[in-house]
Amino acid sequence: MAGVREGQGQLVFGLDIGTRSIVGTVGYLNNGKFHVLAQRSKEHETRSMLDGQIHDIGKVGETITQVKEQLEEDLSRKLTEVCIAAAGRVLRTVTAHAEQSFDGEHEVTEEDVYSLATMGVEQAYEEFLKNNDTDMKFYCVGYTPMRYYMNGYQIGNLKGHKVKNMAVDLIATFLPDDVVDGLYKAVEIAGLHVANLTLEPIAAIQVAIPEKFRMLNMALVDVGAGTSDISITKEGTITAYGMIPVAGDSLTDILVQHCLVDFDTAEQIKRQAGVQEKVEYQDIMGLTQVISAKEVEEILADHVREMAEQVAACIRELNGEKSVSAVFVVGGGGMIPGYTEQLAKALDIVKERVAIRGQEVLQSVEFEMNNPRKDSMMVTPIGICLSYYEQSNNFIFVDFNGKRVKLYDNGKLSVADAAVQSDFSNEELFPKRGKALTFTVNGKSRIVRGLQGETAVIRVNGDAADIYSQVHNGDHIEVTPSTAGDAAEMELGKLPELAERLHICVNGAKIDLPKTAAVNGQLENEFYGIREGDDIRIRNFYTVREVAEFMDVPLGGKILVNDTPAKPDTRVYENFTLNWDVNSEVTFADLEEETEEDAAMRRAAKAAAETRTAESREQSDEQSDFGADEQQAAFGENVDQKQNAVQPSEADVIVQEAASGPVTMTVIVNGLPVVLSGKNSYVFVDVFSFIDFDLKNSGGRSIVTKLNGRNAEYMEPLKDGDVIEIYWE
Repeated sequence: MAGVREGQGQLVFGLDIGTRSIVGTVGYLNNGKFHVLAQRSKEHETRSMLDGQIHDIGKVGETITQVKEQLEEDLSRKLTEVCIAAAGRVLRTVTAHAEQSFDGEHEVTEEDVYSLATMGVEQAYEEFLKNNDTDMKFYCVGYTPMRYYMNGYQIGNLKGHKVKNMAVDLIATFLPDDVVDGLYKAVEIAGLHVANLTLEPIAAIQVAIPEKFRMLNMALVDVGAGTSDISITKEGTITAYGMIPVAGDSLTDILVQHCLVDFDTAEQIKRQAGVQEKVEYQDIMGLTQVISAKEVEEILADHVREMAEQVAACIRELNGEKSVSAVFVVGGGGMIPGYTEQLAKALDIVKERVAIRGQEVLQSVEFEMNNPRKDSMMVTPIGICLSYYEQSNNFIFVDFNGKRVKLYDNGKLSVADAAVQSDFSNEELFPKRGKALTFTVNGKSRIVRGLQGETAVIRVNGDAADIYSQVHNGDHIEVTPSTAGDAAEMELGKLPELAERLHICVNGAKIDLPKTAAVNGQLENEFYGIREGDDIRIRNFYTVREVAEFMDVPLGGKILVNDTPAKPDTRVYENFTLNWDVNSEVTFADLEEETEEDAAMRRAAKAAAETRTAESREQSDEQSDFGADEQQAAFGENVDQKQNAVQPSEADVIVQEAASGPVTMTVIVNGLPVVLSGKNSYVFVDVFSFIDFDLKNSGGRSIVTKLNGRNAEYMEPLKDGDVIEIYWE
């Protein structure tokens, strides 16, 4: 503490501002031991505090002043700074879980871990606001990560690991503004400045449960006058805090009613009954009365049991609806006869594992004074002093984008902490991705993520900074929010499915054809920009006419597909063979009843093929192994030897003819083409009239019938190019 030093070490003034009394302790830490130089206590003259909260700031301030002056007289020096603790009645905690996923394996950085914790604090604060049924303004005064997870498995430290998913469980602690302000104003009346603020259960646990015991699942109960504060330890850390507003004063109130005395007299009866067999007192009528210690115990027994049951219920709730292995009890209220036995019974553990912690936990404390007090009431005051060395916590004020923000200073405050407290969204600190693009390919959902935006621009007192930059009282912080990146874009030709090739044999030469795609039912070229919600279907065939247009050669007559007579619109699939006579023109018989629409589409497709760009030609040359020499071999010397990377256009869409007479179509049955003819239309069962399949000669238990990969209905209509499977199972 500034200006208060001893040769042995730095002096610390700790003040336990309790409901019934104020206890002041001054000492220093040296070689792992805390040395107490002076201690003073004074009870409130009026009930200026109730349930751990200040009700009369002026009265409490006067009592603090008296304790401070007594200590200054003992030490022969002025005290200007003090460490204090907030009562548990106003403590609110929220346990939160936050996680983050990545597209691929991502090496975790310190910034990633901090961002994850910040997400957890934001979620805890949002959850807290949902359940906060008061109008008070609460502040997050700190958080403790309890467990980290890597790809679903618990891990001690995430930094440096490669993960696809990381997560954290943390406990965040909240205090209302008016409680903190009340404490600050009370000590200011005494001419003191707050050097450190902690929480009473944290202070008590500093002394009562050393770190080496925190691997055990234990509870610490600090039974004061107004509240019973509870801490839970497990796996080396404090996992939960809790409070019930029932403690020693509630027992005193029962004696007030039973004995007809004022509160102070009832408090004296309660205390004396713990050390002597009979207590003499005067009631409000001025009559002298005598009550035995046994009678006092009987009067309070039911309420002691109820109080213990409430504490046990809170312990179970904080500990995942399970009991703990042991309980340490500190504070004056816990010394009431029968309390520890009732608490053990309520927790269903042996009574020896519920014990009052007093002088035995003060072994690491040296008292350099006469007649020191060494009992459970001294645990919390000394813990408040020790908290100063563990963490220098205090409230500071900073300016964040023109807004005055109060921060609970844990000695490691950063820009990110100020942002959270000022309700500055975590998304505005870190770069945001642009809008994603979602569409379907062959019925399956596909997503392309948007680009990453620019990170936030941060300045502290005009200097460039980042989210880790520490902040101090009076700092001016300016944060320009991060930006969103560009929305996702993708051309049709970038789909990996379109990088595949379709292999066929034309007039004896092997040809590689680029696959094509229909978007929302319309054929599009490779430069088409995919739009949100597009339905993309990858085609696995070409028509005869499209093969000729792609090769930029004339379509001859006498067309054969797999040695079967075909038309220009007949579909050609993977590994099909295609032949036509280049010296014979396409006849009316080849085209059959070609409609004007069919002719227009054919001419449009031809025109599109002739106007392809040179870039498209070069791309096609790189992808196809069908060269000029092979074209000559397949179609004769008069064939133009240029190649053209034709992408089917909208004119390439196949139109099913609505024939007025008998229709001929080709379907693929068990891998072989089958020509259906003689009817105006066909259904699935018609196929059996054109194939050699003996329905009577059973080759299995049942017949499997599939149409285009799915189970077929016998009366389902067929169309040209359908793929059919029929076999015995």
